[in-house]
Amino acid sequence: MRICLFPGTFDPITLGHTDIIDRGLDLFDRLVVGIGINSAKTPMFTLEERMAWIREIYKDDSRVEVAAYEGLTINFCKEIGANFILRGIRYVSDFEYEKAIADVNRTIAPGIETIFLTTTPQYSSVASTLVRDIYRHGGDVQPFLHKVVLEGIQQHKR
Repeated sequence: MRICLFPGTFDPITLGHTDIIDRGLDLFDRLVVGIGINSAKTPMFTLEERMAWIREIYKDDSRVEVAAYEGLTINFCKEIGANFILRGIRYVSDFEYEKAIADVNRTIAPGIETIFLTTTPQYSSVASTLVRDIYRHGGDVQPFLHKVVLEGIQQHKR
């Protein structure tokens, strides 16, 4: 079975993320969306919200799971039996950063391969950081988020 981990903070999950997940499903038997917990970062949305949004978006596809983890991504891969890590690439700078991480991961765990997918052009500028900034300043985030996430973040405004 080809098990893949797609790690990130998903704060919030964007259409760019779901583009990578949807296309990754053609490559893997099981795709675990791993929400990394980083004590140095304070997310805008709770872990529970982020997990619920992903579960709701993919409720009809049993191949997608969501889990939270702390520590090294490569250790979490071993824990869930994933032989692949999926990463989305928007720009050349993303590739340089992601390749460095992939090289270190390959040194630590040679049996785990990192797969890079470039984003669909319409999502190449979509980043959670930008979406949070737009949201924080009252802008329209609708073009960047799944309707499930839009409905969820509207709860914050109430």
